[in-house]
Amino acid sequence: MTEFALDLNDDQKQVRDWLHGFARDVIRPAAAEWDEREETPWPVIQEAAKAGIYSLDFYAQQFFDPTGLGIPMALEELFWGDAGIALSIVGTGLAAVGVLANGTEEQIGTWIPQMYGDADDVKVAAFCSSEPDAGSDVGAMRTRAVYDEARDEWVLNGTKTWATNGGIANVHVVVAVVDPGLGTKGHASFIVPPDTPGLSQGQKFKKHGIRASHTAEVVLKDVRVPGSCLLGGKERLDGRLARARESARTGDERVKNAAMATFEASRPAVGAMAVGTARAAYDYALAYARERRQFGRPIIDNQGVAFQLADMRTRIDAARLLVWRASWMAVSGKPFTAAEGSMSKLFASETAREVTAQAVQILGGNGFTREYPVERMHRDAAIYTIFEGTSEIQRLVIARTLSGLPIR
Repeated sequence: MTEFALDLNDDQKQVRDWLHGFARDVIRPAAAEWDEREETPWPVIQEAAKAGIYSLDFYAQQFFDPTGLGIPMALEELFWGDAGIALSIVGTGLAAVGVLANGTEEQIGTWIPQMYGDADDVKVAAFCSSEPDAGSDVGAMRTRAVYDEARDEWVLNGTKTWATNGGIANVHVVVAVVDPGLGTKGHASFIVPPDTPGLSQGQKFKKHGIRASHTAEVVLKDVRVPGSCLLGGKERLDGRLARARESARTGDERVKNAAMATFEASRPAVGAMAVGTARAAYDYALAYARERRQFGRPIIDNQGVAFQLADMRTRIDAARLLVWRASWMAVSGKPFTAAEGSMSKLFASETAREVTAQAVQILGGNGFTREYPVERMHRDAAIYTIFEGTSEIQRLVIARTLSGLPIR
């Protein structure tokens, strides 16, 4: 087990500085344009691919960092550049995590490379779990997957929503109900290969923030996928369903569902994204407060501004520490006995929302205009308290874990 440490090693520092340079020189100059266009920034993703950032190898190296800090460090730097563009670059990762968490070695080797493509022909992937009536309440999921034994195919029908890269992805990972009687334990994940008939993009959402990231509905109408596209395989699914039926009979609640396995693995990562956005807003507000003069002196010379900046920096550092702790615990195999993963996501998300609001306040009227980036950062920060489990859901998870009671 790797000892917990707060100092990055030389290799990690080199990667951090490299990513920071890419965020500063490539992502930031493009941020305002793609936010206004509300389109996927394909040229920036291609630049990331050419640099080696948008690739399976890069994320694998960070994912398998024995300290657990590779992924949160990388995400913080990219999201410091711009949240919308960064999410376009890393959004494929959620689908990849879905395959890593539930797939066989053959499925991992077959499908994850197709999610990324290559530097000359970049691709993206989508993880499709939420539905119009099933967001935080995954038990309300209606998308069905029915097995056609004669053809060894699964037939998928339903509508997914809030899917990053939904409809434009080369590969879609879809969570569907295979046994409605088992609730969330009757879910499974499926690969929908490129150009599969019956899958189409529904409504594309015009969003408050992260507007450079494509978010849309995915409609599945009699979508047929080979049996080999069931993540984990039929034998493993049958075994898991049998255990779930037995647990329902005996009252044992230990069987987890496919979607929640993915979200549990990604919550500290979302916290790292939030830290990056908060840090970006703080950095800009600090520089502005040093340069902006009112009444003959820099505005940072006033306690009202200086104390805000002190609070902002304190919260950012505290949020990062929670994210790093949760990431280290995950890679070290330590159980989240106090819901530390949810803690990190909750605190970092709330920090991003508060810090970006304070940055707007420090800039005054300028902060309220699109001529200054803190306005965009404030809009972007709103998503962290919503996606992959709202702040209210995180508090519920933490409270249930601490109390051992089914708090509602």
